[in-house]
Amino acid sequence: MLSFITRCVGAVVLCAFGTQASATTSPRPVSDALTAWRLPANAAEPVIDGRLDDAVWREAPVYDHFVQFLPEDKRPAQWRTTVQVLLTRDALVFGIKAFDPNPALIRAPLARRDQVRRDQDFVSVLIDALGQRRTAQYARVNAAGVIGDGLFTAEDDVEDPAPDFDLQAAVQHLPDGYSVELRWPLAALRYAGSGALPWRVMVTRSIPRDSSVLNVSSPQLNKDALSFIAEMPVLEGLDKLAEEVRGRSFLSLRPELTLRSVQRRDETGATSRERRSLLGAELKWRPNADWVIDATLNPDFSQVEIDAPQLSGNTRFALSLPEKRPFFLESAELVGQTLPDETGENRTLPAFYTRAITDPDAGLRASWRGEGAEATLLSLRDAGGGLVLRPGAFGTASHAQPRQSLASFARARQQWGDLGLAGLASLRDWRDGRRTDVLGGDFVWRASEASLLRGHLLASRTTLGFDSQGQPQRIDAQTGHRGWLGWRYKDADWIAHVNAEEVSPRFANDNGFVSQSGVRRGMAWLIRRLGAHEVAGLPIYESEAQLQVRQTRTLADPLLGVPAGLVVEQHVQPGFWFATARNTGVWGHLGIDRQRAHAQGRLHDTPHLAIGLESMPGETWNFLNVDLTVGRLLDIEADRVGRGVQAQTESKWRLPLPGGRWLEFEQRLALVMVANAQGQQALIDRSARSLVVLHLSPRDLIRLIAQQGRYQRRAEPGLAAAQSRDTQFTALLQHRIGLTRVVSIGWTQARLSPGLQRSHEVFVKAALLL
Repeated sequence: MLSFITRCVGAVVLCAFGTQASATTSPRPVSDALTAWRLPANAAEPVIDGRLDDAVWREAPVYDHFVQFLPEDKRPAQWRTTVQVLLTRDALVFGIKAFDPNPALIRAPLARRDQVRRDQDFVSVLIDALGQRRTAQYARVNAAGVIGDGLFTAEDDVEDPAPDFDLQAAVQHLPDGYSVELRWPLAALRYAGSGALPWRVMVTRSIPRDSSVLNVSSPQLNKDALSFIAEMPVLEGLDKLAEEVRGRSFLSLRPELTLRSVQRRDETGATSRERRSLLGAELKWRPNADWVIDATLNPDFSQVEIDAPQLSGNTRFALSLPEKRPFFLESAELVGQTLPDETGENRTLPAFYTRAITDPDAGLRASWRGEGAEATLLSLRDAGGGLVLRPGAFGTASHAQPRQSLASFARARQQWGDLGLAGLASLRDWRDGRRTDVLGGDFVWRASEASLLRGHLLASRTTLGFDSQGQPQRIDAQTGHRGWLGWRYKDADWIAHVNAEEVSPRFANDNGFVSQSGVRRGMAWLIRRLGAHEVAGLPIYESEAQLQVRQTRTLADPLLGVPAGLVVEQHVQPGFWFATARNTGVWGHLGIDRQRAHAQGRLHDTPHLAIGLESMPGETWNFLNVDLTVGRLLDIEADRVGRGVQAQTESKWRLPLPGGRWLEFEQRLALVMVANAQGQQALIDRSARSLVVLHLSPRDLIRLIAQQGRYQRRAEPGLAAAQSRDTQFTALLQHRIGLTRVVSIGWTQARLSPGLQRSHEVFVKAALLL
């Protein structure tokens, strides 16, 4: 009897305490779909500290239906991840908790912005505020709170990390994992005001253990999809958000002050010194949901990281460079299509290549998005200093830009279901009657869930020419055209990229990038997907057998003395690729190739073997890329084939230091060597780049870059000896004050030889976001 009474009293006590506990810590509602909870008008916004302990988080629904996407899709997620979304008056706030049974293994390094990669623990949010699953803005936050952001494009299935958005994020480490708060202002999202489709959101989580897992919040997504954002689910709970914010205006102003001192010495030993101060500004105004207006005045890009050196001693064609300047990155997807190269990867923009704008001193841009339509218009005044390209079938001629030109570009696009059509105009006014105009259009058609067809047709007219000394002059108008058609296909068994292209001899685009003209090219890249298996205990998550075929032939070009039908290059390359542990990919191919150096030369056989590897070995040695080609390589200047080697490697290390500091180190090396008939090294072209970043705190860093390029050619009958050496060193100290202010102090030294040209530059730069 006493035992029974004791049990009853105990039950009453437990019920009382249980009732009290449930009253104070009521369970959070769980949702089967990712749902935003609208913050009541009288509720305070959460403090962005990563803790998820504000009262509003107890009301927001919890979503936790994650599945594995990499290395093997559709598997249940091994570790739980939860997501909550708050809708405030002017932002979406994401609360994410990443549970981990062994939090000591979480990789949380300090890194530079946009260096959040699969070697780190991170969560990411992809937002398609247009709802069309064609583009998505993304933000990654690693377990140290470092942000990486950019734009993902479905047509190419690639991400561009260059665009930066005004985001706020914080991370808190927990006994069972880590939590993240990410505040994404509505002003930083690109959406249409009228006829808006529901917004789509996907959340991902990276767990970089041996198998390098990537989990996603979209259970429908699999590797057979044409793009990573093909199955982004709708974010519920937004209701009439688009209508509410349609007329809301956003304005930001970023003034910047740069103080600079430059000293130069030319080949004669004469020196010059220049000191100047530059006050500039960038303005972004969003008068309503449909429009974004950008303006720039006296922009200074000395804080932008210098370009990595490229091997060019045995290269006939101009090489493109990535864009890093902020003004050009707004709504970059509206500019137009990219062109795939022989591997199916993206090459460059055919109609507008922003690096053709060398030194803009003022610019204005307007971008518009409406119901199924979008457009962009920009115009910049360029002080010059760069190069104008005039290509041919066997090489690219480059000339110094005339000073003070006006560059303008416009493109408008209309979408009808799976079909999109666009028209564009690209104009470059060099003054004194010299100008280059390009008109044309492009299209994209998603023929099915597995295939995509796209293409463009451009026509050019130019009156800018160059005399025998390379000086610009007005010429009679020359016209040309460029046409390209591409098809992509992907299913469970096959992947295919098939392209056809024709560029007429006199096609010119001084706002674009044209490295070769007077050619007709066809390319096919066929891939047989072989699935997953195991070899000698090594897990193979994906494997492929590949075949690349490409041929380029000349069009008749009497001006350059090139007949029609000559084979410039012909490639037949059977190969393979497979992915294994530690996010490692291994590839290779046998090249049964032929190449011609110039119109009067013979077609050489250039057989070779190429092999490559990309891996993320561990937390300290976090990245390795090696690409090696050995065989018979074409010596272009000598017009012969010799035994040769072409190699490129990139390696990255990351090391924690006392006091919460981190050290990053990157090393890039590239080398081309080709022998002559006697087995001697006829030419050697090499480059090296070392980058060191010391993160003193999340707000302070020191960045050092040292790079060198060297080219040597042996003297032979008919060929003179040649050599050149370029070195450049830059140092940058950067301090961030809060979210909106940055102060930088930099020093750069460059030396070019032959000629012994030297320059030293010191600058101080301060930028503020208002």
